[in-house]
Amino acid sequence: MSTDAATEAGSTAAAALSLDKRPRRYDSFDIESNRSHKRGGAAADGGGGWGVLVQLAFQSIGVVYGDLGTSPLYVFAGIFSDGIKHEDDILGVLSLILYTLTLIPVVKYVFIVLRANDNGDGGTFALYSLICRYAKVGLIPSEEEEDQNVSNFQLELPNNRTQRASKLKSKLENSVFAKYILLFATMLGTSMLIGDGVLTPCISVLSSMGGLKLATKAMTQDTIVWTSVGILIFLFMIQRFGTDKVGYTFAPVLTLWFLLISGIGLYNIIKHDPLVIKAINPKYIVEYFMRNKVDAWISLGGVVLSITGTEALFADVGHFSVRAIQISTCGLVYPSIILAYIGQAAYLRKNMSDVGMAFYASIPGPMYWPMFVVAVLASIIASQSLISATFSIVQQSLSLGCFPRVKVVHTSTKYPGQVYVPEINYLLMLACVFVTLGFRDTIKIGNAYGIAVVFVMALTSAFLVLIMILIWKTHVVLILAYAFTIFALELLYLSSVLYKFDQGGYLPLVFAFFLMSVMYVWNDVYRKKYHFELDNKISPKQVNEIIKDSISHERLPGLAIFYSELVHGIPPIFKHYIANVPVIHSVLVFVSFKSLPISKVPLEERFLFRRVQPKDLQVFRCVVRYGYKDVRNEEEPFERMLVERLKDFIREDYVIMGVENEELKDEAEMDVEELDKAWRRGVVHMVGEQEVVAAKGANIVKRVMIDYAYDFLKKNLRQSNKVFDIPHKRMLKVGMTYEL
Repeated sequence: MSTDAATEAGSTAAAALSLDKRPRRYDSFDIESNRSHKRGGAAADGGGGWGVLVQLAFQSIGVVYGDLGTSPLYVFAGIFSDGIKHEDDILGVLSLILYTLTLIPVVKYVFIVLRANDNGDGGTFALYSLICRYAKVGLIPSEEEEDQNVSNFQLELPNNRTQRASKLKSKLENSVFAKYILLFATMLGTSMLIGDGVLTPCISVLSSMGGLKLATKAMTQDTIVWTSVGILIFLFMIQRFGTDKVGYTFAPVLTLWFLLISGIGLYNIIKHDPLVIKAINPKYIVEYFMRNKVDAWISLGGVVLSITGTEALFADVGHFSVRAIQISTCGLVYPSIILAYIGQAAYLRKNMSDVGMAFYASIPGPMYWPMFVVAVLASIIASQSLISATFSIVQQSLSLGCFPRVKVVHTSTKYPGQVYVPEINYLLMLACVFVTLGFRDTIKIGNAYGIAVVFVMALTSAFLVLIMILIWKTHVVLILAYAFTIFALELLYLSSVLYKFDQGGYLPLVFAFFLMSVMYVWNDVYRKKYHFELDNKISPKQVNEIIKDSISHERLPGLAIFYSELVHGIPPIFKHYIANVPVIHSVLVFVSFKSLPISKVPLEERFLFRRVQPKDLQVFRCVVRYGYKDVRNEEEPFERMLVERLKDFIREDYVIMGVENEELKDEAEMDVEELDKAWRRGVVHMVGEQEVVAAKGANIVKRVMIDYAYDFLKKNLRQSNKVFDIPHKRMLKVGMTYEL
């Protein structure tokens, strides 16, 4: 709903009430709808002056660019895996690298994709959430009109409304198939990024340790592999300590790395072949393809390795700002990497046989060991950035019901986005160890890595085209220009990396298939459970009847909180509870947890209440709204926050037309006192423990998915009371079987 429409609706309602003097009941759903909040996105431009901006840009170097910055370690080796056949092939490949680095990380991500941030946050889920907020494409019917009044929910849309955008929006909203495609694309992008979290540590550490083999002939490949495994295990074991000061800790090391590789690159250009800079002419790309034909197309899979880690520019923008990322990329990272590649190409023009170890072979003698130490540290940092990103992605997937329940530990009170997921950490560690021991060299791992990287980029482009049409309402000429240049280039690279499917390229697809299967099973049953509860929900009138029928004596003193995920109405498990335990507490609150397609919901806008009539029942409904990056276990106990917000609501609930009324004030304070008294007498937390089984007559696929796959995940992962942070001593589980 637009602001003008909301104002008009509010004026109409006020006029109607002025004619009808009967008291109208207000609750926080109504009050919420009439509040106006300042838009406060952490977004995008990094306010606070140049001092803050430079500080953020410096910190971003340590978090965002580890993977992209360490790619010179292995790119030329990946492209020329069979050696260099012609001297000018070096110029053709260098030209490909230069234009790829310019078009994708700089033009696409730094100047286009970063604009598609979700109130300052980026990544696949940010793009999906933007589309979900503009068009109703979510598969769970939990939308409420009040959600649009959350301060950072509304999108800043251009005034021009195009017929093209309206038609596409209508098709998306009316097509179940399109909704599933969007969900699957989001899951695929998430799965591929988690695959990056496995492959980045392997290729980064293994390639940096490869310098030992060049330094001493006594160093065998077995020793390098096992040393790399030791470093990887150490890296994953220290994850539990968190990354609170990760920016300041890693930024100096990576800044030194970028200065060194650019300095060595400049040295090699001057010493070996200054004319190598003529590779800026794209004619060398054409000649390279004419000379090598199919082999040139296959080598594009190696060129892709030069842009690994680019997705981190967008995924990690929430920790910094768009302007800070733009400054650090264009001011230091991009020029340094360009000089590093040009320098390696200049060296290879005179030493073509050293292509397998081009990075270390091109280092001047006195700088070798210092550079080796910095390279190992930089590779560890590169690994850290993708591991941290994986934890963040899993947290986002959890909040949208797309991932099984796992433990999420918030490692920093200062930076809410820094999380640690123990189960995922150890699974990543095992996967990294097996990949390193199984593949043993960077060439095969590079083949796998390329597929994961390009898949994510192509999916980002697909989402971006949708956003251009639907939300930005970009001119069709610009959309076509993007599609036929950058998007087409990514699809060309994708075709190349898929060629090496049998040479290690299958690995990320196997990871993605496994993760998507887990995510789909969990999400599908999650949706079926929600629809079952929605179809069998209890209306407020039925609650009134149930309470009156079940009370044969006075109600039990105390406060009872029923937890569920059903937003519209009261879950059927309440009726089941009353049938077996015919005792009701003096105050009942039905709490529903709901995830909105935004990154964060301000604390003051998190709780929505509604009273179940009549008032003397003392029964309330509460919807607790979270964004996909919100912290669930706040420092202040959830129970206390709920009660305090409920007290505020009770007082507001007695406000009629804003007129002061002493009698109503007294009545409100009596209700508040009754709630306070019930809270002091004791709180019981009722958690529904649903046993989900396939209904009779279900097909075999449905039975396997629900009775075996989902059941296995549910039994081996965290229970709902741990997710909601409910104290064990005051928790009561209510069991019920759902036939889906």
